[in-house]
Amino acid sequence: MGDADSAFCYVAAMTVIYRIISERDWQAAQAAGAFTGTAHDLRDGFIHFSTARQAAETAAKHYAGKTDLLLLYVRDSDLASPLKWEKSRNDDLFPHLYGPLPVSAVHRVEKLPLDSAGRHVFPESLP
Repeated sequence: MGDADSAFCYVAAMTVIYRIISERDWQAAQAAGAFTGTAHDLRDGFIHFSTARQAAETAAKHYAGKTDLLLLYVRDSDLASPLKWEKSRNDDLFPHLYGPLPVSAVHRVEKLPLDSAGRHVFPESLP
């Protein structure tokens, strides 16, 4: 058996997590090179993220009626700071980033407009 046959290769699954953010906060993050969090994040000691399944409920609960929002797509494999999955709303596990979010870790940004009922419209491509 050659070296190639005996080599073990492990590829971790990449997870995409999502951050809802105001356009103003995103512009400031881009200028600084990283997003360090809102007052809410700083108070809690981490940057709040959601999974695709959690994002709409997060928008309704924390950002109802806000019109200047963006949805950031972040690959967890691109993060340098610790990401922990911790129980939160409804005992569901949410991704929490314990450090800054580098702008380079954001691979896609989408606007979150409101529909006629005042709910945020998420991209159809969101899993």
